[in-house]
Amino acid sequence: MTTETERKAVIVRIMGRVQGVWYRGWTVAEAKRRSLRGWVRNRSDGSVEALIAGDVAAVDAMIADCWHGPPAARVVDIATETAEFPSDDRFYPLATR
Repeated sequence: MTTETERKAVIVRIMGRVQGVWYRGWTVAEAKRRSLRGWVRNRSDGSVEALIAGDVAAVDAMIADCWHGPPAARVVDIATETAEFPSDDRFYPLATR
């Protein structure tokens, strides 16, 4: 069982060519593979936003991999901020905000 000090949750904002390149689908698949919780959505400004939560090492590795994303993506910046740990144990896509 993971303790409070071994887990973290962050909101990640990925900017660049990240819409129309299967970035959300890639994020869901990668997050599920890593047993992470949260969600991902496109934003109306062209960025992708995700709540990524779970084991510290898995969250950090996911953020590092977000710099690459799927093959057609071109990430130019990633911003992160601390978030509340979600109660839902799934990782899923949300509608555009």
